[in-house]
Amino acid sequence: MEFKQHPKPKRPRRQIMIRIAACLGIIAIGIAGKAKLASLKQPPKEVTTQERPLRVTVQKAHLTDIAVQISGYGEVRAVDTVAIAPEVSGRVAAVHPRLEVGERVAVGEVLFQIDDRNYKAAVTEARAAVSQWQSTIERLRLQQKIDTQRLTTLQRNRDLAQTEYERLRKLFEEDKVGTRSGMEQAEQAYNGAQDQVDQLSQALALSPIQIQEAHSNLTSAQARLMLADANLKRCTLTAPFAGRIKSVAIEANQYVSPGATALVLADDSLLEIQVPLDSLDARRWLRFDPRPADPMLAWFAGLQQVPCQVRWTEARDGQQWKGRLHRVVKFDEQSRTLTVAVRITAADAWLPDAKTLPLVEGMFCQVTIPGRTVEKVVRLPRWAVSFRQTAYIAEKGRLKTVPVTVARSEGEFTYVSEGIHAGDQVIVTRLSDPLENSLLELIPEKDKEQAS
Repeated sequence: MEFKQHPKPKRPRRQIMIRIAACLGIIAIGIAGKAKLASLKQPPKEVTTQERPLRVTVQKAHLTDIAVQISGYGEVRAVDTVAIAPEVSGRVAAVHPRLEVGERVAVGEVLFQIDDRNYKAAVTEARAAVSQWQSTIERLRLQQKIDTQRLTTLQRNRDLAQTEYERLRKLFEEDKVGTRSGMEQAEQAYNGAQDQVDQLSQALALSPIQIQEAHSNLTSAQARLMLADANLKRCTLTAPFAGRIKSVAIEANQYVSPGATALVLADDSLLEIQVPLDSLDARRWLRFDPRPADPMLAWFAGLQQVPCQVRWTEARDGQQWKGRLHRVVKFDEQSRTLTVAVRITAADAWLPDAKTLPLVEGMFCQVTIPGRTVEKVVRLPRWAVSFRQTAYIAEKGRLKTVPVTVARSEGEFTYVSEGIHAGDQVIVTRLSDPLENSLLELIPEKDKEQAS
């Protein structure tokens, strides 16, 4: 069965034209409406922008001279601290009734006593030896005197014997008178008298030597006596000065040996604090005389002993003591510090207020030392100068950054020597990277203090 395809009916041309005209009309109406709406729209009003000023506090710069203060820390120590040790051995027979740490003893007080019986016996023995040698010297001198007198007699007897011998010899040999036996007996008597003279002369010649030897033995005995007497005195140990007992390592009936520390005595009449300072600060600010007393010594000479302020770090009421710079102790090449000593007398260690504690050994203190004077500087709060060594000033109502030279920083203040002039309005408000040439609203520092 076959199907026949019928041809599509053709749309009339008139309908197509009508549709195109309708589309164009719609487009024309849209364009006209848009134009109408555009004519009704008003342009926005112009807004004038106003710069907001930065509110800052300013300080008027004044040039002034500042005495630099150098600060450091150190511990208070007694200048004289002596370790007392026995010089002889023995048993401790007695000790001071107040031999305790912290007690004070007067000069000359007996600290402890060593059993001295053996040392007394040694003194007695040495004294006897001295007496014995003194008697020996006296005996030798007396013997010398007697022998000198005897020598005169013996010499006379010798001369007489010689004369008799010569007479008998002449008679026998020339005149043939007498006997040979008589002549020989006279010669023998002469020889005996001469021998006695020679023996006594020899004894007298040795007498000065014997006396000198006795003197030497006497000197040795006297030295042993002095040593024995010194050892006896060393059995009693007394306080060399009025001081405080710092440590004790001895008890009654204890056996002690020479050199072993028995106690430590501290003299609190003069205290000292050794303060390490930065070497650059010390070189720049410490006061030294221009010419040292002895230019041949390569050391820190001519340090001016200026008064200092000492403050105990644990004191909450701000109490201070007076000290005086004394000397340069040492230079540490590793830490690059210069250590100075500040001394405080016992009178200055007490404050007028009886309620406050005195300055004592062991306190850790801050020491403030007046240094040289820096001239014509501007004092500013430390935060007013940045780490880049710049500061902010107000110039014609706007912010300006200026480079500065810091002469010294102490505590909360910085002293500027260059970059800021007298009369400049320095911004002391803490700012973090402000825009250069920013508009400022200035508040004088006095007004801020009154407002607060």
